[in-house]
Amino acid sequence: MTVVTHPETSSTAARAARWGPWIRAAIGVAILAAIVAAVGAEPFVRGLTAVSPAAIGAAVVLAAAATAAAAWRWRILAGRMGLRLGWVESIGAYYRSQFLNTVLPGGVVGDVHRAVVHGRSVDQVAQAARAVAAERTAGQAVQLVLAVGVLAAIGFSAYSPAMTVLLVSVVLAVVALAIAAANRRARSALRREWAILRGAFATPGAVLGVVAASTVVVVAHVATFLVACAAVGIEAPAERIGAAAVVAVLASSIPLSIGGWGPREGAAAWAFGAVGLGAAAGLTAATAYGVLAMIALAPGAAVVAVSLVRRRRRAQEAVS
Repeated sequence: MTVVTHPETSSTAARAARWGPWIRAAIGVAILAAIVAAVGAEPFVRGLTAVSPAAIGAAVVLAAAATAAAAWRWRILAGRMGLRLGWVESIGAYYRSQFLNTVLPGGVVGDVHRAVVHGRSVDQVAQAARAVAAERTAGQAVQLVLAVGVLAAIGFSAYSPAMTVLLVSVVLAVVALAIAAANRRARSALRREWAILRGAFATPGAVLGVVAASTVVVVAHVATFLVACAAVGIEAPAERIGAAAVVAVLASSIPLSIGGWGPREGAAAWAFGAVGLGAAAGLTAATAYGVLAMIALAPGAAVVAVSLVRRRRRAQEAVS
């Protein structure tokens, strides 16, 4: 059967792909601007100046652990989908994708690049894109479950505002799926993709591996946020800081940001205020966390530089 693509549909999709990252980045900038207008710039300045060498060292180690675990998760699912992916390649590509997500608008450009590069290397771009989408979605699902579990362990009633953030995330995901399911063509595509992806999670070993890897990633990110809290001098009971940190880290994964900035700071301000630590403290901690995360992902810049040098060298060899 031949599928006919209308020019209008293609041009609309192209415009959406072109402007989508910039729209998401603009939303992140708007969130930051609203926060600055409400509380001023002082919490951001305090967060920037509070970063210390000890905090940077801890963040680098934690980022390395999170990156290795995320690369392991990717390798599990890629392997289940019949794709070749080595350890060194996966860790380098994951560092690069995180760095690109941090410095480019939209928060997902690095993942798209990672999928395309891997797909071209194995001549299966579509399957590689599915593997990346699956590992990121699985990671977000585990993060959400762990966040609910942490807040349940320390008491839902005491942190109901934080639970609101989690419930809103779930509702938005359900609404997005419902909207997609309302379209017959989208339903067909979802069923087809689900049939392909289901095999990646068909064995207990794969599921356990993905859950274990995702847990390490979440713990490392929350620990980095706690390092940021210590760097800016926030002193409070562990359960209160932990609850707020879980919500802030969860908000970091929302792809409506500029290099990760925007929703994270808004969620941190709200969560820290909800647990009685003050919105300003949340903003300061989130700013320090953002700075630490950017520094810790510096190896990704080195991977980008090496990739560019290799590409230029191959181009020169092709010409000669």
